[in-house]
Amino acid sequence: MNPLEFASGLALRYLKGTQVQALRERYFALRTQLAPVQKALWGTFDAAALREHLEQRLGNRFEVLMVHSSVNHMLPMYSGTPLELVRMLVDWVGPQRTLAMPAFWFGDAALGGAFETLKRNPRFDLRRTPSQMGLATELFRRLPGVVVSRHPVYRVAALGPLARELTAGHESATDPAGKCTPFEQMAARDTLIVGLGKPMQVMTQAHHVEGLMGNDFPVLCTVGESLLVTVVDGSTEFPVTMQRRVYEGRFDMWRLRRVMDRSSLQEWRFHHVPLFAARAREVTDALVTAARRGFTLYSAR
Repeated sequence: MNPLEFASGLALRYLKGTQVQALRERYFALRTQLAPVQKALWGTFDAAALREHLEQRLGNRFEVLMVHSSVNHMLPMYSGTPLELVRMLVDWVGPQRTLAMPAFWFGDAALGGAFETLKRNPRFDLRRTPSQMGLATELFRRLPGVVVSRHPVYRVAALGPLARELTAGHESATDPAGKCTPFEQMAARDTLIVGLGKPMQVMTQAHHVEGLMGNDFPVLCTVGESLLVTVVDGSTEFPVTMQRRVYEGRFDMWRLRRVMDRSSLQEWRFHHVPLFAARAREVTDALVTAARRGFTLYSAR
């Protein structure tokens, strides 16, 4: 774990959402000031150069490409725009394969997140509520032909022949990343997960194991308050039940490195921009195998 990852983990663990946001703003302001130095040290690249690098490093074998991204964390080395990044990814995947991105919405941090925000107003407009996972994900969500899963928090957006299959039924899932979710569909397909400008800490596929194993997952889960949310999808409205689930211990994504080797969980830098890649099926299988031995990504607090 590099110093930035360590500091980020401490901030998320001990600070309130508003404090974390303030630190992020200071961090990006400092990055802007140091931009000329960073460019001189690491060089620059555009969307075409990034695609060439990804194809050389990862190849083109996948049915689904799931992309976590942060253009902010790619700056100042990345010289393109968020839209250029999205267009590059669409072109790379092509019409015969499927591109997916998270379109998650975590509510107002000042109110305590999605659950507390929805308690104040238990209506979620699927089409009008923007993604909070970066501008690239919101631009992708708005593209013609993109389909989104109908979950009020963990929406997944997809484009391609498997888009509807990937996103169907998410609103009925009892766990947002478990059974009957896009993450189960991704584990069932040849899905390549890629992170651009983000460490592997953001890889939501790691939570698939909890809902998949249910009561067999070897970490105590406390089921708390439930909330009925009305999801609005155009002219259609339907109820979705959200439920608080708290797992004993502290979730520590970096423990994933202990159950996946470097060939399966790839982490590297391109012009000093953090990248990662893994296969969804391999992530799920590694965590299920580890959980059966009693090892999970939850550590003692």
